[in-house]
Amino acid sequence: MTTLSVTSSAALYAAVVGVVVLGALLFLLGFNVSRMRGVTAKVGGSQAPTDPASPLLIAQRAHGNASEYVPYLAVLFLVVGFGSPAAVAVPLIAGATLARLLHAYGMLTARTLAAESIVRMAGAMGTYLFGVALAVAAAFTLV
Repeated sequence: MTTLSVTSSAALYAAVVGVVVLGALLFLLGFNVSRMRGVTAKVGGSQAPTDPASPLLIAQRAHGNASEYVPYLAVLFLVVGFGSPAAVAVPLIAGATLARLLHAYGMLTARTLAAESIVRMAGAMGTYLFGVALAVAAAFTLV
């Protein structure tokens, strides 16, 4: 039977916490789309908006974007959490989680998707940076 060292248990703990936080984010963003559909329906608005300032479109894109990245990040969190030292895993998992939270916040607080936001861009760039770093760290678990 293999026992986890302090280092590997910290990495695994970070992985599980990251998966839980991003999972909750994804479901909350989905709930927000349903909520906005109800609000939009009450005022007779379109359920398929194209206006970048539409609160429903903003909610849909925030959820859709998270749906594109969160599942793969969850897999990377677990692979890196199981196979990498805590000194590698914890900062990468924390950074990617923070990036996704920033991105969602930046999207949901935008008046329009047509305008860039520093918070949204920081979240997007952080997602790319930490995502690639997690993929590299995952590849190194094989050697």
